[in-house]
Amino acid sequence: MGKKWIDRAAEINKELLLIFSIIAFAGIVNRFVAGQRLILTFYCLPTLFAAYYFGRRRAVQTSIASILIVSWVDVLNPAALSNTLHVEMTHLMAVSDLTIWDSFLLITAYAAGTLHEKEARALREVRDTYYGVLQILNQFISNDKYTQNHSFRVSVYATQIAQHMGFASERVEDVRTAALLHDIGKLETSRELLYKAARLTDEELTEIKTHVDKGMAFLSPVGGSLRRILPIILAHHDKFDGTGYHATQGEDIPLEARIISVADVYDSLISDRPYRKGMSPFEARDILLQGSGKDFDPAVLKAFDAAFRNRQLEVPEVLA
Repeated sequence: MGKKWIDRAAEINKELLLIFSIIAFAGIVNRFVAGQRLILTFYCLPTLFAAYYFGRRRAVQTSIASILIVSWVDVLNPAALSNTLHVEMTHLMAVSDLTIWDSFLLITAYAAGTLHEKEARALREVRDTYYGVLQILNQFISNDKYTQNHSFRVSVYATQIAQHMGFASERVEDVRTAALLHDIGKLETSRELLYKAARLTDEELTEIKTHVDKGMAFLSPVGGSLRRILPIILAHHDKFDGTGYHATQGEDIPLEARIISVADVYDSLISDRPYRKGMSPFEARDILLQGSGKDFDPAVLKAFDAAFRNRQLEVPEVLA
């Protein structure tokens, strides 16, 4: 407990040192740029810095410190802020001007600090979500080596495709997460059925297809930012021409799901399964390209082919 408080005190001291260093810098600038009306702007910098890095409490404390320093400087040496507060003004007007600046600085500190704290809460939510995802993935590792490896590789392929399509980083992460979890519903499918060497019956195919809905049911309670990927997982077996698991087609299928669909089929084709030997990556690519406009989105296939040509789809096994 004692060490924890010492570490916390050291952290606070570093924060205060940084903040007061900027305040001191503003004072130095004030000395050399005295007479400029914009000089008070420099005294806003510590507050903005504190709000951005440390949150609302430190921002308000810093703004109060800046206000006290500016007021002290004005009382002891009015000439230091002469053009800012005293030229062609009565003393009452000067005090009024300073009071308005004080008020705006406090408001800025509170508002900017609040934004920082909201961002921090959102980040914690994302971390909590990903912690839950890691817990789920641990079940993959313990239950099904092939599914875990397959999901990892699909996430890498899908991420590369998404980047070639110009996705922003947050959207790429949604693709990556959805790909990692797209087959999670198979945890409730029997191993015998998943590894069956013979051709599946119609009833068994129907059972396999339920893994999408099972995955949705499995993930729905998690909440948070993970909810964004649920429609992607639900649609990852939908085909561009509407002949997939659901009747949705074309642009009605989430683009992220269309990306995962290509990555999923590509990995399935090149992987060894109990009932067949995996084909070469070049053969798999040719088969995918033949499905343009039917099974797959042509734009996604174009990005896939670009990643393939750049040798960005070469992924090793996760587990031996």
